[in-house]
Amino acid sequence: MNLNPQLLEILACPACKSPLEVDDEASELVCTNTECGLAYSVRDDIPVLLVDEARKPAGAEGPADEATRSATAASGERMGNSEPSSDA
Repeated sequence: MNLNPQLLEILACPACKSPLEVDDEASELVCTNTECGLAYSVRDDIPVLLVDEARKPAGAEGPADEATRSATAASGERMGNSEPSSDA
């Protein structure tokens, strides 16, 4: 994975706004906030910073859950759905 170090300095987790760190083995950018901890894939050296596509590490819970629900509800509204889905 070959990401520009200057780019890494300005990227932040879309869910909680914390800095991201590189996980070369998994080709991911991982949120440094232990309560969030979302991992974002990097495809063809392009970070995919989409909360809906982020991988949530086992045992992590907290703000990312709410951010994921908010992002999912917002994308549903953009798609023309007036009611949020009831996944509960």
